[in-house]
Amino acid sequence: MEIAILLFNGFTALDAVGPYEILRSVPGTTVRFVAAEAGAIRTDAGSLAIVADYTLETTLSPNILVVPGGPGQAALMKDEKMLDWVRQVHAKTEWTTSVCTGSLVLAAAGLLKGLRATSHWLARDVLREYGAEPRTERVVRDGKIITAAGVSAGIDMALRLVALEWGDRVAQTIQLGIEYDPQPPFNAGSPEKAPEAIVEWLRSRSRFLAQK
Repeated sequence: MEIAILLFNGFTALDAVGPYEILRSVPGTTVRFVAAEAGAIRTDAGSLAIVADYTLETTLSPNILVVPGGPGQAALMKDEKMLDWVRQVHAKTEWTTSVCTGSLVLAAAGLLKGLRATSHWLARDVLREYGAEPRTERVVRDGKIITAAGVSAGIDMALRLVALEWGDRVAQTIQLGIEYDPQPPFNAGSPEKAPEAIVEWLRSRSRFLAQK
């Protein structure tokens, strides 16, 4: 089982590393970090890099594709070479997945038309522009495509994927192994729960608002 995690300049670290930590724990899987060019790929913060050992040309038939999000996703949505690769890989995958604004890359590739999908809450409305049906759930599955909401939701998505492909027992074993038992200090993890002033503060500074 080959899993490809796409990297690009300006990706969000946890979007990629969260699913990686889950999926690399499944026996018999091989996880590849893939990018347009091999080498160190910098995150959105710039202070961290992950090495992509594989290129698009050397990764044509992964069983599972994971597309993380981050500010760099905007450039990918206009990169026809990258979008063509996403389309070609998706045609052969068993599962095509995204985290956060990675779903916008899938949308730009034309993969989400008429499908239910999610993204970071600040970006969900953009999905509609590409013919998708935005949903507020943390993880949304429509056919073989699974999309996750913002950043930390990639862990939930990966556990859901493991359960679908390898069974609940494997997923639960991995969850226990990494001691994923969220008990956040605040009940502010979604716009429906967070104080309105904080929601509006973040919304007013959203790069998606600035693009309109």
